[in-house]
Order: sequence, then structure tokens, then C-alpha cells
Amino acid sequence: MINRFLRLPEVKAATGKSRSTLYNGIAEGRFPAPIHLGVRMRGWLESEIAAMNAALTRGASDEEIRALVIKIEADRKKAA
Repeated sequence: MINRFLRLPEVKAATGKSRSTLYNGIAEGRFPAPIHLGVRMRGWLESEIAAMNAALTRGASDEEIRALVIKIEADRKKAA
């Protein structure tokens, strides 16, 4: 599977959340922060958004969501 970067409009469409809701989730540890792709460019990996959607679909608790975000961001550091 090709893991492509999604920009904000695609993430909003994939999650059904507004920009402010996404960034509030980031601030609260309930959504992964975007990856810096350039000076004025950020995006999320498609697989990360799919994992978040899957967790929400199965009814994961806030603690489970926060743990998933921690895992996603830790995996990014390992890959770098």
C-alpha cells in the first residue's frame, strides 16, 4: 500500500471534522499533529488517518485514542 500525505482539506473530508475541531484534538492529544513537509506545508499520513477513523468507528475511549496518538507519533520518530 502506498502511504501518501493528505493535506488539510482531505483530512477534513476523511474525518468529517472541521479545521478547528482537528486542531483542538491535536492540542488535547486526541489527534496526531501534522507532519511538516515544507516551510508552509503540512500533512498527515493516510495510514494514520485510517487508524484514527478505525479507532473511532469501533468506539475507542478517550484513553485509547490518546494512546493511539502517542503510538502514531512515536512510530514517526522511529522511522526518521
